[in-house]
Amino acid sequence: MSTYELILTLGSAAFFMALVAYVSYRMTRGKEQGVDEYFLAGRGLSGIFIAGSLLLTNLSAEQLIGLNGQSFMGNMSSMAWEVTAGFAAIIMAIYLLPKFLGMGISTLPEFLSQRYDETVRRMTVLLFLLGYMCVTIPSMLYSGGIAVLQLFNVPELFGLSYTQSLWLVIWVVGIIGAIYAIFGGLRAVAVSDTLNGVGLVIIGFLVPILGFFALGDGNMVDGMKRLATTHPEKLNAIGSSTDAVPFFSIFTGILFANLFYWSLNQYVIQRVLGAKDLKEGQKGVLMTGFLKLLVPVFMLVPGVIAFHLYGDNLASGDLAYPKLITELLPVSLMGFFLAVLLGAVFSSFNSLLNSIATLFVLDIYRPVFAKEATDRQLIRVSKIFGTIVALISFVVAPFLMYAPDGLWTLIRQFTGFFNIPILVIVMMGMLVRTIPPIAAKIVIVFHVIAYYFFVFGLRQLFGIDHGISFIHGYGILLVIEASFMWFMGKYRPVMQVNRRRPVRTTGMTPWKYAMPVSVLLVSSIIMMYVLFSKIGLAYPDGIVSGWFWPITLVLLVGTVFLWRFALKSWHTRYTTYLEEEYKRAE
Repeated sequence: MSTYELILTLGSAAFFMALVAYVSYRMTRGKEQGVDEYFLAGRGLSGIFIAGSLLLTNLSAEQLIGLNGQSFMGNMSSMAWEVTAGFAAIIMAIYLLPKFLGMGISTLPEFLSQRYDETVRRMTVLLFLLGYMCVTIPSMLYSGGIAVLQLFNVPELFGLSYTQSLWLVIWVVGIIGAIYAIFGGLRAVAVSDTLNGVGLVIIGFLVPILGFFALGDGNMVDGMKRLATTHPEKLNAIGSSTDAVPFFSIFTGILFANLFYWSLNQYVIQRVLGAKDLKEGQKGVLMTGFLKLLVPVFMLVPGVIAFHLYGDNLASGDLAYPKLITELLPVSLMGFFLAVLLGAVFSSFNSLLNSIATLFVLDIYRPVFAKEATDRQLIRVSKIFGTIVALISFVVAPFLMYAPDGLWTLIRQFTGFFNIPILVIVMMGMLVRTIPPIAAKIVIVFHVIAYYFFVFGLRQLFGIDHGISFIHGYGILLVIEASFMWFMGKYRPVMQVNRRRPVRTTGMTPWKYAMPVSVLLVSSIIMMYVLFSKIGLAYPDGIVSGWFWPITLVLLVGTVFLWRFALKSWHTRYTTYLEEEYKRAE
């Protein structure tokens, strides 16, 4: 990249980032910076800002790099992590969101305090803090760092080694993002996320389109045909036992992991807890489910395109997407791409710092050390704690370059330490009211130890390789832990269940189309798997098989029928159910 191209890229990136910052400032100025505003946007977010913020909080450079790396090395099976998120979105919108909004909680551990006791609350916060600090935040910084390195060839530009350049980029990007996060609030983050999300979708579709032109030597249709007919197995999302995501692991582990992420993960649901009413919250969550269906197009298909263009000429799958960008994207759009990329990194980084500070301040600092603290004191402590977490992340992030199985696999493995136990104790706590607090505490400790031995310990300490995917481990441990909690609830029931009267009496009317839209979302998920299978684009003897169109027609007819039924019958029953639940809680 020449000096002129570098200046043009940096200048245009700065322009787009400044534009997003200015618009965000204009839309959020004048808001009093109290605790409710700083952490929950004053509980006034609309559906579109919830969806935009959820999408960009979730989609960061780690997905752009990691998922495209997985499809480059294997096939489309990793799309399971993204596409099946729609099922979790439905459960969140229909079942969990009315409960959370009705309680008026600010954090998930606050609910656990009400259901179990303060010790369970603290243990859960500790799991979140360790997971966010040691894995989630560093992975976002690292993936953003290697994307910038590949885009600008920083080692050659500054005469540094690759490792030195990675440390430099991570610290520069991290410091800028930390300043943005620590001095902002959730409303500003949500607005900027939505604006950056629009740019991410534009770039996301532009890259595969340019890739099709490259594959077809200037003809987009020829490029699409080549992708579908040459190595069609790369487009298969029905993973075997040797693929990154075996298909049946969707039902044993991925559904549960996604349920945790989209329903119980603090830095995700914090946006939903900031909804101005139930209707807007449901709109935002379900809209996010549809947006996730777009992810395979711009976070997995480019990896397959890179495989066709570069073959085995890349040292790592994690370099596939950056290589595609530098080869295909015109210089005039490099600045826009950089702005979107950094916006995605900043968004996820900001969201995590905001949420981790929220957990610390509202679940540890205020209840334990400063019950009478003012809003100003709490926000000040939040900023100090956020700064400490950011510095720790800056140190941890560069060491992710040594991940042996790729960035995406590493992240999923380590999130297993805290996603399943939190999911189990929350869901079982809701479903079985007699479970005692001691059961939740045992599950948390047991899971951390058992999961370590299942994924790492047996192989490292005893040389035993059971050959079972860590994703299956999610489901195995979930069944064991849920069964144990049920047993404790039945044979050692708690004498008095903690119950809290609902604090939200307005804005609890559900969205009229929540049920019909949920039907459409499920059908769309099924259609995605039909499309990326041997029935669809992975058909070895043509573009699609003869079964593709009949199955599509049957699915369409079924969707129309269920939509009409849901609109007329399910909505009425659902509204009645919520009214009865609310009265029972009172």
